[in-house]
Amino acid sequence: MTSRYLHSLLGDNEKILLIARQHWFLLVSAILLEIVLTILILVGVTFALTLNPLAAFGYVLLLFPVSRGLYDFTTWWNVQYVVTSRRVINLAGVINKKVTDSSLEKVNDVKMEQSFFGRLFDYGDVEVLTASELGIDRFQKIGDPIRFKTAMLNAKEHMAHDDDSWRPDSPMRKDDIPAMIAELDQLRRQGILSEEEFATKKRELLGKI
Repeated sequence: MTSRYLHSLLGDNEKILLIARQHWFLLVSAILLEIVLTILILVGVTFALTLNPLAAFGYVLLLFPVSRGLYDFTTWWNVQYVVTSRRVINLAGVINKKVTDSSLEKVNDVKMEQSFFGRLFDYGDVEVLTASELGIDRFQKIGDPIRFKTAMLNAKEHMAHDDDSWRPDSPMRKDDIPAMIAELDQLRRQGILSEEEFATKKRELLGKI
């Protein structure tokens, strides 16, 4: 289920391909103290009730850890890493929203880091190196990072194939062809295009000179 706010960020014909969040370890670490306090209050008040019925008012103390736990959960839930058919979006905030995005066209490289425990519990850090002013977008402790990275690279590849500028029947200037070949070579070196695909596209472009 996606929020209206996220949908409001999308352009015409832009589709959401994947929504990822930080690993549930971060949520557990954030609410661990609240869980412990809730258990202690429940046990303490329940025991006190055997001595004095007025001790039931002690349950009011649960409001603090429960409300704090709900706040931490809402904060974690609203940190979203979104892959669309055009962009990678980093969305955070419950009321005050913070949005950063990078066009797939400007993604130059993707770096993923997983520790031993990251591989064991399926989380890691993903760095997206872009040609934009931001330079690097870092998504920390993301759950299922391999799926996120694969979805992003696949979206970039599909975007390159669907772009009219790569189609043989699309009008283009001869001056643009060397730059297009250079971009194709960059995709080949990143592993997005195979050697055969690169050679085919290159022949098509050179045939227009």
